[in-house]
Amino acid sequence: MLMRDVSAQEKERFQCSVCFPFYPGSVSWEHRLARWVPDFLFASHLDALISIKPKLAEDPLSALTSLVNELRNIAALAESFALYRSRANKDWYSLADVLDREGVHLWNLSGQLRREGDDEALTIFAALRLTGFRLIEAGLVPKPPIETLIHVLQLASKAAASLSEISWNDEAASVLTCAAKYEEDLKITEDTQGSHQQDRACAVVLYYASRMEAASSEGNDGVADFMLQKILGNEQQLSILPSQDRFHLASRLLEIGKSSLRAAQDDVSALELGRSSESVKWLQSAFSVIERSDDQELAGTADLKRSILRSLARAYFLASADNPDNLNRAEASLNELIVSLDTSFDRWSPEYQQVRWMRIAILKRRKAAESPLLEAFRSIIDHMSYSSEENITDILQELRTLSHYHDLVTAVHQHALRTGLDVERNSALIHIDRILLSLLFHCSRDQTHFRAMQDVDATLTILSDADFVLPKVPVMACLTLLWQFGDRQYSAKRWLQAADWFLVGTHRVFNSVPHTSRTKCDRKAALCYIQQQDYAKASAVLQRCLHDEAATHYVMLLTAVRQGLEDEAIKAARGMAKCSDFDRNMLFLATQLAHESDMKTLLLSILEELLQVVDTRTDHFQAEALTLIRCIIRLMIKLIGEPGANRTALFPTLLKHFHAAVSLIDNMRAQGRATTVAKDISWLWRTAYNCAVQGCSVWENAEKEVAELFDVARMLLQEYSDALVTDVEPDTFVHLINAFFASVAGRLFAIRGHLHSGASVPNDEAELVAERIKSCKICIQRVIDNEKLTKSEDMQRAHSFIHILRVFETEVLCAKKEWKALLHTIEDATESDASAVNTFEAIADLVWNEKDCPVEVLFAALEAILHASLDRMSFSVQKFSRWLRAICTILLSRNVLADRAKALGYVEQAVAVVEEHSTASDENDVGYLYAGRENTLTLASKIYPIDERHWLLGTAYNTGIECLHVSQVDEAKRWFELSTVVCRYVPNGMSRAEKISDAYTQLLARYTSNASTSKQVVPVTP
Repeated sequence: MLMRDVSAQEKERFQCSVCFPFYPGSVSWEHRLARWVPDFLFASHLDALISIKPKLAEDPLSALTSLVNELRNIAALAESFALYRSRANKDWYSLADVLDREGVHLWNLSGQLRREGDDEALTIFAALRLTGFRLIEAGLVPKPPIETLIHVLQLASKAAASLSEISWNDEAASVLTCAAKYEEDLKITEDTQGSHQQDRACAVVLYYASRMEAASSEGNDGVADFMLQKILGNEQQLSILPSQDRFHLASRLLEIGKSSLRAAQDDVSALELGRSSESVKWLQSAFSVIERSDDQELAGTADLKRSILRSLARAYFLASADNPDNLNRAEASLNELIVSLDTSFDRWSPEYQQVRWMRIAILKRRKAAESPLLEAFRSIIDHMSYSSEENITDILQELRTLSHYHDLVTAVHQHALRTGLDVERNSALIHIDRILLSLLFHCSRDQTHFRAMQDVDATLTILSDADFVLPKVPVMACLTLLWQFGDRQYSAKRWLQAADWFLVGTHRVFNSVPHTSRTKCDRKAALCYIQQQDYAKASAVLQRCLHDEAATHYVMLLTAVRQGLEDEAIKAARGMAKCSDFDRNMLFLATQLAHESDMKTLLLSILEELLQVVDTRTDHFQAEALTLIRCIIRLMIKLIGEPGANRTALFPTLLKHFHAAVSLIDNMRAQGRATTVAKDISWLWRTAYNCAVQGCSVWENAEKEVAELFDVARMLLQEYSDALVTDVEPDTFVHLINAFFASVAGRLFAIRGHLHSGASVPNDEAELVAERIKSCKICIQRVIDNEKLTKSEDMQRAHSFIHILRVFETEVLCAKKEWKALLHTIEDATESDASAVNTFEAIADLVWNEKDCPVEVLFAALEAILHASLDRMSFSVQKFSRWLRAICTILLSRNVLADRAKALGYVEQAVAVVEEHSTASDENDVGYLYAGRENTLTLASKIYPIDERHWLLGTAYNTGIECLHVSQVDEAKRWFELSTVVCRYVPNGMSRAEKISDAYTQLLARYTSNASTSKQVVPVTP
């Protein structure tokens, strides 16, 4: 109503005059302005307030800029109103009440719009407070009472603080300037009753705090410090402050300290090192203020105190660069803080974990002992969440920087494991492996091996006591790490330390993986003990291993070799070859090992096992198998040649491998590939041949084995001759027939051994020898017929082999009692050439000495041999006399006319032989020789044996008498005549002849006197 008389033009001019003092024409309106400005400004306030109230009621943030500008405009109008109201000449108190009321309304409204962290809300909030304060200020009376001063000072301080918060520093400074005037007025205003002492102190401290905050935000450290001193310097004033005010004061001091601390952290240059000390001052002040509070139960007091201590500790830490004693202060602050944190309900807060980590940093910087560090880590571990991988990572990374504190790092790892297993079992399991791996890695770097093993064992015991079994993947990670540690020690030749690391992998906490992995650990440990020459421990460890793995048997082999236990080594090598995971490369290594240790029997066993795994179905491996056989044979020959060698056991094996070579070569020949291994075949047959030749002179009672070797040499020679694409050397066929003959001879000698020992000859063996004899004769005859032998002596030897084979055949047939077959053999012998004289004699001796031989067979044999000898004039007189005596005895025993006639012819032949050799020298005893081109036999042996002569004499005489008895006078006459002729060649023959003549005459006379016809018999005259 007061502004209705003012025209619009005047109103605009007045407003411009207020806002722009140098507006043209303003001086001429000075008196009118002094009169009408309050009314005009009041009207402007009303209009502006009317326009912004709907905006404030709806959504202040929707039209932020325009609303803030309008509020600032109202604040400016209110400030101008307060300036000009004292010049008004009319009562304006009613206007002041309206302004005060509107100011209070805006101030209260600001509290509803404040939102922490929302810049737009803070701007509205500050603008409302500024406008509210200005309106309230405009409504003050000239000399307000003390209550009003206290209230206005508080509002000014709060408004300035809000403006500083959004960086309206000019407006804040303006408000604080006004607050300074009110603070001065408050000082001079008396409080007679003292009822406003506490309120005054609150208002003044609030003012100082606002001035302090504003100065600090503007970087005016001097003013800020001055205000701080004014606050802290008045102990009485501080002592009467309410707890809530102390709380707010401490909060403000904390914020200033934190701001200074942040600046120091952002720039650690020498210039900024002072900021750390500056922040310490502010934070110490905040702590001293909050400590003065009697009401510790005030909401937020404990949190504020913790925040102050946290920031103070950080400030001390940064300030320690200038003053090392600050580290102790920082530690003390954190210790006090952590004690408070550990009893709080939100002690698990990540923010509090940072405090605990800060203590670690402080302890590290001041190089604290292990005990406080351990306690600090335990506090962190006890209050961290195991479900967060980041927490575990932080712990482990920090421990890596403290590796020189060995016991500390170990204890922290173990505490983390216990806590993870006991406190947060389910969520901790996924990170237990990381902690365990870290601990293992840490222990591996310990210079004291015994301590490292104790720590590892204690750690694994923690897991096992909790019945915790690691999953497969972590277990393999741990085992891989343990193997690396062990291998590192092994390379450094620290065998026992390496073994300990490998044996860690056998702990039962690693049972989730297959037993093969733990067996691998045992094997590695056993290798270490072997290098240490502690074979007892190596054997004990190997007993725990799976025996179905080839690698285990290889380590057993190595252990046995190092101890010189060849039998155990052979057993291990054979077991290795039987395993499903066997690799023949292991046998190659074992071969080298046996060779280096000079264990021939072991090497032989390994080569045999290697031969068994060679796949001879492929071309490459056939040649490889042949090479292996050669190695085995060479080694076995060395073993057989050693003194005391067990040839009984070695011979079958040697022959087995020779036969295997023959079979393999035969297969290769069938495939047309024998030519590629001709050199191998040549080596094999020569080796077999030479070995057999050596056996003939060295080996005792080894006829059968030698024969087998010769037989193998013969087969290999045949394979060799077939494999060569060029002409075969003549000597090859010589060795061929020699080997074949020697094999037959050896087998026959074996049969003789059976017979001499009184044992019977097995039929299959006798049959085999008989077949071999036939085959040998055929082979030798084929060589002769094909003219493979170029030397005469070789030809003669070949013929002699055939003759001897006939004798062998006769001997076998006699042993088999196959007499009919014997007749065919004798017939074959009689049809041979003139060089078979010794053959005839041998056959005759065999038949003659065979007691079971039928008489007809013996007779046929002797007769055939005798005729053959007579036809070739190649016989011995002694043997001739014996054979003839046997033939005649057989014939005469039959007492058949034809047989006696045949016997008479043989006796006549014997008499002729006696007559022919009666003058030979008895001193010559060298057999018979051929002399002259007519092949005339010259007897050089002893003369016809005397006892055989006497037998001829007695047989002829007695047979004659028998013939007379049966009236065979003519035949008797011939027998008596022969007896008379024989008398010439026996001692005292003349007298014997006379007696025979007389006896013959008497018998003849007696016979004629009794006969019906008489005949005159003329006695033969000697």
